[in-house]
Amino acid sequence: MSLIKQLWLAIGGLVLVTLAGSLVISVITLRAALEQDLRPSNADAAGAPQETVPGWFVDLVRLENPTGRAEIALDGSTPPQVRLEPHLAYHALWQTTLAIGVWCLLAGMLGLIVTWRIVHGLRRPLRAVVEQARDIGHRRFTISRTPRLRELHEVVQALNQLSRGMSDILGEEHRKLDMLRRHLQHDRLTGVMNREAFLGQLRGLLESRDFRASGTLALVRIDRLAETNERLGHAPTDALLKQLARELEQCGKVHDGGLVGRLKGCDFALLLPGATDMDAIRQALSQRLERLQHRIAPGVTLPTAMIAYHQGDTPGDLLASLDGALASAAQDGEPGPVIVEDTHREPLFADHASWRRALEQAIAEGVYLAHYPVLDAHGKLLHFECPARLRLGNAWQPAGRFMPWVSRLGMDAALDLAVTVTALKDIDQRRQPIAINLSIASIQDARFVLELRRCLAAHPEAARQLWVELPEALATQDMPGFHSLCRELRPLGCRLGLEHVGTRFTHITDLHDLGLAYLKIDASLVRGVETSPERQAILRGMATLGHSLDLLVIGEGVETLEDARVLFTLGIDAATGPGIRRGDWPDA
Repeated sequence: MSLIKQLWLAIGGLVLVTLAGSLVISVITLRAALEQDLRPSNADAAGAPQETVPGWFVDLVRLENPTGRAEIALDGSTPPQVRLEPHLAYHALWQTTLAIGVWCLLAGMLGLIVTWRIVHGLRRPLRAVVEQARDIGHRRFTISRTPRLRELHEVVQALNQLSRGMSDILGEEHRKLDMLRRHLQHDRLTGVMNREAFLGQLRGLLESRDFRASGTLALVRIDRLAETNERLGHAPTDALLKQLARELEQCGKVHDGGLVGRLKGCDFALLLPGATDMDAIRQALSQRLERLQHRIAPGVTLPTAMIAYHQGDTPGDLLASLDGALASAAQDGEPGPVIVEDTHREPLFADHASWRRALEQAIAEGVYLAHYPVLDAHGKLLHFECPARLRLGNAWQPAGRFMPWVSRLGMDAALDLAVTVTALKDIDQRRQPIAINLSIASIQDARFVLELRRCLAAHPEAARQLWVELPEALATQDMPGFHSLCRELRPLGCRLGLEHVGTRFTHITDLHDLGLAYLKIDASLVRGVETSPERQAILRGMATLGHSLDLLVIGEGVETLEDARVLFTLGIDAATGPGIRRGDWPDA
């Protein structure tokens, strides 16, 4: 029996016993008083009117009635003795008992109300303690408000101390892992990614199946870096390199998810996934570089070239095109960033209006979901990854072709809602779990979140088999919004996870109390893991840290079964990618 039920029974029993005892004592006291009053008044009771009193009450409280004497004039004879029933006394006792009973009942009700308030006030902190203990059991180290009740105060303080201690341990382990990752993947002077890490990110985006498969790649070069170093000195040149890296990182943050790498001593690359408005990017980048030149390095030129990338391009071809454009711009003396025209790919539509009409029609006609399996070490299906396809230009187009325009035209919420509806129908038909991803713009739209909740609540069984993947950038850029979304969706039964986890893994320990179910490690960290001890060390640490937070850890972009085997030995729970197919699986 629960503590609350025991408290209720104990308090209720005490109240009832107290009330019953008070009533009995009052009745006995009143009975004795009435018996005393009856002795002198029996002589006058013979002519009194009779009152109705329940028989059971008379039997219960039988009064000891002495014999009375009545004077009756019958020819001067001796007056007989008459024994009278004390009806008036029984009536008075009955009325008084009713009044006392009513007052006891009112007092009891008041006592129960006060008791309910006390118990209710006790249940709130008890529930909080239970929830916190359950969270800790699920490795979500939450901090609870300390109650005023002394016993619970000490318990909650101990639980909070445990949560803080575990959070500190995880934070320290994460800090060490991040230091290792930065040591292996970042340029020591500027702090941006080194050539190998950046090209790995670029290669992963070009092979991805979502909106990141298209975007913009820029190459910025410090012209005559050796001469600049001799002229300015070593320290000012280092300051120039660091400041250039910071400016490019700021430009990347403006466009959500931009990546910066140092390819060689004088070359820096800026990667903007999903950003295709070349004119706007060119203007923003030109302003930043001009300010940098005037403020830090007058006389230093920073030739820049930009190119749009698409799914299927290769890093070597893109960088070769940019390098050639920089060489031509240097010969022609062309100022400002140069845009390399893409002559190999025709645009699907010519202008904004055409794109809007085509996208609205395609969304109305329906979304097609591709299915790519996510399998664990034993070949068991966790779920299907389901990137969206739209029928544009008489063909089903991947997300990389249309997502930049969807974002540019503000149609993210309409597309994501259509994807959710299609996914729930797919689950109802196939009875297999699937995963969809939501864009940052949709998640930050309050109306979309309400529609999403309504849609999931209308399909509770399908919602329990839906895996919802959220961008890693959302967790780092809009933490309050991310917390709010998790609180809204978690009670509906769907599993929440982060996709493309990589460069921002530093912030994962801040999310331990949200109830996330899984992480998907970005393909740039997974690809080629079989031959890279450095990546193996990073992935092993990420798997360990993820498991300490009770998260499944999934590797993206797995190309070969050999890579899959290595991932499983490192502690990764499941894998997905072009090399993952059902029925063709490594032994566990």
